[in-house]
Amino acid sequence: MPESSAVPAARPAPSAPVELSAEDAKLVVLARGARARVGAVEGAAVRDQDGRTYAAASVALPSLALTALQLAVASAVAAGASRLEAAVVVTEASTLDGAGHAAVRDLAADAPIHVAAPDGTVLGTVAE
Repeated sequence: MPESSAVPAARPAPSAPVELSAEDAKLVVLARGARARVGAVEGAAVRDQDGRTYAAASVALPSLALTALQLAVASAVAAGASRLEAAVVVTEASTLDGAGHAAVRDLAADAPIHVAAPDGTVLGTVAE
């Protein structure tokens, strides 16, 4: 998927792994489930300002390509979320995709984005 000028090309690398809160650990479970359900490359989950959660898997169609994090953020916005508290992406990549990062930052400049391996091991957190 070609990157537009509105999406940063940078792929933030996660910091060292951190101990997750129970709420953030739940996001890992939801993201893993979304990924496994459809055999997607990525799964993601976000929590909004009211504690509601949204999970999604990556979409790759001839006419539409979305990262799991983009779709989870879009689902939250479509349900009325105006801010995100935290996000998780489960992926085999070692960095966070620029488009997903940008989508989260549209709603929260400081929400942690935890990056986890497919087995649920947290690889690190992107805080900027």
